[in-house]
Amino acid sequence: MEYIYAALLLDAAGKEINEKDLMEVVKAAGIQPDEARAKAVVASLKGVNIKEIIKNAQNIQVAPQGAPQQQEAKKEEKKEEKEEKKSEEEAAGGLASLFG
Repeated sequence: MEYIYAALLLDAAGKEINEKDLMEVVKAAGIQPDEARAKAVVASLKGVNIKEIIKNAQNIQVAPQGAPQQQEAKKEEKKEEKEEKKSEEEAAGGLASLFG
């Protein structure tokens, strides 16, 4: 993850994302750089416009977190209503047997 953050920093500074600079940023953060990881990140970001991705990510709308909980509550209410109807019918059936 630190290599992605380093790449974001380099991009924000308007610098080219290359292995050397990426490793320098990671090293400056106090982390022992790994050349293989730096190469992998640079290769993965080749031709990627980071600013455009960030811009598009900010436009994504996320469903409210409470939505699934509200749906679950509605299901519980319907279930309880069905159970109440059944118990009312059972009670009425029991009374009818008394009067035959």
